[in-house]
Amino acid sequence: MDEKDYSEADGISERTTPSKTQKSPQKVTKKLKSAICRVMLLDGSEYECEVEKHARGQVLFDLVCEHLNLLEKDYFGLTFCDSDSQKNWLDPSKEIKKQIRSGPWNFAFTVKFYPPDPAQLTEDITRYYLCLQLRADIISGRLPCSFVTHALLGSYAVQAELGDFDAEEHVGNYVGELRFAPNQTRELEERIMELHKTYRGMTPGEAEIHFLENAKKLSMYGVDLHHAKDSEGIDIMLGVCANGLLIYRDRLRINRFAWPKILKISYKRSNFYIKIRPGEYEQFESTIGFKLPNHRSAKRLWKVCIEHHTFFRLVSPEPPPKGFLVMGSKFRYSGRTQAQTRQASALIDRPAPYFERSSSKRYTMSRSLDGGMPQIGEGEGDWFPGGRGKFFLNIECVIPFPFQTVKGGFSETRIEKRIIITGDEDVDQDQALALAIKEAKLQHPDMLVTKAVVYRETDPSPEERDKKPQVRRDVRRCYHKI
Repeated sequence: MDEKDYSEADGISERTTPSKTQKSPQKVTKKLKSAICRVMLLDGSEYECEVEKHARGQVLFDLVCEHLNLLEKDYFGLTFCDSDSQKNWLDPSKEIKKQIRSGPWNFAFTVKFYPPDPAQLTEDITRYYLCLQLRADIISGRLPCSFVTHALLGSYAVQAELGDFDAEEHVGNYVGELRFAPNQTRELEERIMELHKTYRGMTPGEAEIHFLENAKKLSMYGVDLHHAKDSEGIDIMLGVCANGLLIYRDRLRINRFAWPKILKISYKRSNFYIKIRPGEYEQFESTIGFKLPNHRSAKRLWKVCIEHHTFFRLVSPEPPPKGFLVMGSKFRYSGRTQAQTRQASALIDRPAPYFERSSSKRYTMSRSLDGGMPQIGEGEGDWFPGGRGKFFLNIECVIPFPFQTVKGGFSETRIEKRIIITGDEDVDQDQALALAIKEAKLQHPDMLVTKAVVYRETDPSPEERDKKPQVRRDVRRCYHKI
């Protein structure tokens, strides 16, 4: 795609009128400065537009929604990365140039408020974009799923994208190039294909409704996570969602504060505070504090909490404070609440908009244990210094078996996973083990590999022997959380 010319310093271009020295009967107009904005959409495409230099965020957001033909737009928003590579929500009420101090104006269109009941969305196109967001959340690992849920959601995604199973068109592993999970396995793909064959007659819209009905039940659905430390300096995650504030430690939820239980939310420097309403047998209010990485992180979390509380709990946004002197931040959520959005959706009076469901990005790369994905047919593999050659490693994974034990108040999780490695017959056992350990660390960075054993070797099949000498090794890996 050809890029338009613009200043590298701030992404600003200028439209000029004839110079004063030029003789023109027309009146000389003032220079109009504009900015090039690039927005990454949920289907992976890019939308580019031009906005006036002093335009507010709402102007750009409206242009994107108009391009997408989206009316139920209050669930969505635009994000950008600041100088610290932290994600920030573009404030629609403020000028864009005051939020992005330097660099190009690049944004991403994403879901901001995840509807607790997606079935209440009026239009199919809104549900489609929500499905795209959830698929991205699942693939990135932000929305963890079990094997069964991965297979179920993946099968509905295939039905929505490919339609009914066709024995002539859908042959072999026809879903192998699609992504459904962070660590996708052949077993998962086979289960997805089995389920897909049973959905004959299901329309893409119906498949997306089934997808959303199952996705909304996941514990991390719609949770916006923020890194923090508790009062004892222990690393935790603070999650903001439609129902309130959640506390996670080691990926386990350890506390939950519903919005009705929270009296006040505040921050000071890098500290974030919540004042809790007294319980049934308590007399006084209590305040809980958390340490964020810096002042910006604390303010970012505070704003996200205000926006979620206003959107999901209030009938209408709170009016800005009146008076000559206003103490504290003037930030208020300025958009419509969920109640107002539902009222507006009920008034939508247009034929169901036509839209094309874009094809997912295809991954035509073979999986390798080192995390790399070389193109099939390139003839390249993993190289070990001192090894006897390059080799490919094809993986077949068996469902992991988790074991959890609690000792002295500490919880330890052990996972045993078996994989099958296929490579050249001269592959050294130590090389295969090294790759297995490397893959384990990449897939589970918060866990420690404690065991990696080759426990069985099998002879190659006659077909494999005719093509190229191959050897299969089954490697069992055990690792546990630190």
